[in-house]
Amino acid sequence: MADKKDSLITRIINKTSEIINYCWKGVWQETRDTTGIRLLKVANLSVRSFLDRDLQTKSMSLTYSTVLAIVPALALIFAIGRGFGFQNLLEEQLFKSFPAQKQGITFALNFVDSYLKEASQGIFVGIGIIFLLWTLISLLSYIEDAFNQVWDVKHPRSLYQKVTDYIAICLMVPVLMICSSGVSIFMSATIQDNTHLAFLTPFVNIALEAAPFFLAAIAFTLSFFLIPNTKVQFKYAAIAGAICAVGFQILQMLFVNGQLYVAKYNAIYGSFSFLPLLLIWLQLSWLILLAGCVLTYSLQNVFAFNFIDDMSGMSINYSRKVSIILTAAIVGRFRKGKTPLTPQQLSFYYDIPLRIVSRICERLNKAGLTNYIVLPNDKTGIAPATETGKLSVGELLSRLDHVGGHDFIHRFAIVYSGILLKIDKWLNEAYSSLNNILIADIDLPEDSNKEQAIVDSNKKFINLDGNPTTSSGNI
Repeated sequence: MADKKDSLITRIINKTSEIINYCWKGVWQETRDTTGIRLLKVANLSVRSFLDRDLQTKSMSLTYSTVLAIVPALALIFAIGRGFGFQNLLEEQLFKSFPAQKQGITFALNFVDSYLKEASQGIFVGIGIIFLLWTLISLLSYIEDAFNQVWDVKHPRSLYQKVTDYIAICLMVPVLMICSSGVSIFMSATIQDNTHLAFLTPFVNIALEAAPFFLAAIAFTLSFFLIPNTKVQFKYAAIAGAICAVGFQILQMLFVNGQLYVAKYNAIYGSFSFLPLLLIWLQLSWLILLAGCVLTYSLQNVFAFNFIDDMSGMSINYSRKVSIILTAAIVGRFRKGKTPLTPQQLSFYYDIPLRIVSRICERLNKAGLTNYIVLPNDKTGIAPATETGKLSVGELLSRLDHVGGHDFIHRFAIVYSGILLKIDKWLNEAYSSLNNILIADIDLPEDSNKEQAIVDSNKKFINLDGNPTTSSGNI
């Protein structure tokens, strides 16, 4: 009987271990594209995002940038608010939107008053405005860089676009805060003054209670949709925005109701107890935002994360093989007169994870073998940049091997000059031996169903999975 119990416990432990291992690692080896697999990958990726050291490092950097920018940002908001006569309304809206940071906001507002007084006097007017705008633009630029890294975007906005877009955002925020507060006041006053609408009072109260969640969801959604310098599908940004809004509201509740921890910090830090709490709250808030960005990317490009654990360990030999396949695909389509494919379409057609495709396409571009071109549907296609009839496997590998810097180690070329000459000779002989094999002669298998899906995605602006949309992610 005891043996049977031990056997049952062992089977349960082994089965549980198999399930956990599949959910954490095995799911990324799945080639099926079912709803359950997608949800499991998204959930897996969400957990990985919060555990990702790189995201935590970015959130800490953004926390530091936020501390520098918080007073200039509030100064700009209140300068605009004072111009419209809505300073008190803005203060109420700030306290309502961030109930966990009332003490920190109060402390910052004292600095804002001093900042605005100094900014309106003498030479500090011009310097103050320049510093204010530079601080805000640098913060938003860092946020965009973090989002672009998640989306594998290699080309950020131009300086002109950054200045115009970011200033527009800075000017719109206080106006939206004033409008949202005004709508709340208008709804409450209308119900109270009109006895015929008294029955709507419970619904209005519920709507006002839920307003912070909806405002947070809208803010997150617009961040995921507008900040990355690429085309993001709104539905995925909205899903991630709603999830992040829930997480953000939970974070607010934890900080508002965590009076025990506040009392402990008061005992240690005294009147400055709000500062460490503010920093912790800021870092967790930025972590939620960055994780939401990763979630948006994963929802739109779940297949991009296939074989997620194997990418960092991909050998040079295997990378060369994938590079030859992708180059043959790009050259083959060009020689047949077909429309160049985007990185997403290359990933879809040849069953190669998007991040590997993006990385190799970037190396091909740096090697002068391909160009990024704008297609009629505003997508970014990959086209050959050399004479396709003469490009050999040897030349391809030679160019790829020479991408990057070649002078990292001091006196390396002097100390090992004789050996390096021999190594160069051996490598050149290896490349030359492959010069008789042309990329154009490599025939890749074709799939008529996938070809038709790509044609439809170009003409009808639909996703590769057939869902209607107005946009899709580009490199």
